[in-house]
Amino acid sequence: MEVAVVTGLSGAGRSTAAKCLEDLGWFVVDNLPPELISTMVELGAQARGAVTKVAVVMDVRSRAFTDDLAAIIKDLDARGYKPRVLFLEATEDVLVRRFEAVRRGHPLQGDGRLIDGIKAERDLLTPLREEADLILDTSTLSVHQLRAKIEDAFGSDATASTRVTVLSFGYKYGIPMDADLVMDLRFLPNPFWIPELKDLTGKDADVRNYVLSQEGAEEFLDRYHELLRLIGAGYRREGKRYLTLAIGCTGGKHRSVAISEELARRLSDEDGMAVKVVHRDLGRE
Repeated sequence: MEVAVVTGLSGAGRSTAAKCLEDLGWFVVDNLPPELISTMVELGAQARGAVTKVAVVMDVRSRAFTDDLAAIIKDLDARGYKPRVLFLEATEDVLVRRFEAVRRGHPLQGDGRLIDGIKAERDLLTPLREEADLILDTSTLSVHQLRAKIEDAFGSDATASTRVTVLSFGYKYGIPMDADLVMDLRFLPNPFWIPELKDLTGKDADVRNYVLSQEGAEEFLDRYHELLRLIGAGYRREGKRYLTLAIGCTGGKHRSVAISEELARRLSDEDGMAVKVVHRDLGRE
C-alpha cells in the first residue's frame, strides 16, 4: 500500500495535484479529517488489491489539523506505510492574484485582508513544510508543468504511458462520439465485392493480406504511424493520457478492422504507448 498526503497553501494547486493523482491510479480523498486517515488506509489495505495507492488531500479547513496530521503521519510511518508528504506553495503575490481571479476569500482571512489570511496559513503550515518529502513551488508553473512534476514523483512507467484505443467502425453506423482522430479508409478497394472475402472479416488472414497489399495501404500505415508518434509525444507533454483513434470504412467489417489491427501492432512497439483495439461494428451485419 502506497500512501501520500497532499497539503500546502490554499491556491497553490492542491486540486490540480488531486486530479493528477487520480489519473495516475491513486484513490484520492479530499479534506478527510486527520483522525480518519489511518482508518482509510487500513480499509484500503484490506481491499485485497483493489486499492493499492491512497492519497489524502488536507488543508486548513480541518481545524487544528496541523498537530493532528503530524501525529497521524508518524503513526502511519510506525505501521510501515511510509507516507510521502507533498507540500505545495507559491509566493504571496501569485496567491493574491489567484484568489482575486476566482473572487474567493482565503479560509483564514476572517475580517482581515487577503494577505493576512495567506500569511497566517503560511505560519501555521511551517512545521508540516519542514517534514515534507517533496516541496513544489507552483508560482511559475503552468498546470501542465505541475502535472508533469507530480507524474515524475508519483507515477510509474505504466501510468506515464498514453493509453491509445484504436477503434474500427463503419460509417453507415455513424462516427464514434469519443474519437480524438478520425481516419477514412474508403480510399482502399472494398473486400466486400470479392465473393470469397465477403463473409470474412479483417481479422481473417485472407482479408488482411488483401487489404494490406492494396496500393497506398502500406504508405498510409507508414505515414500515419509517424504522425501518431509526433502526436503521442505532444499529448504526453501536455498531460493528455488518453487517445482514441477511429479508423472507419463503409461497414466496419473488412478494411477498418485489418488496418486497425496492423496499426495497433505497430504502435505497441512504441515507448510510452499502451494500446488496445476495439472493433465497434464487427458482427453487426
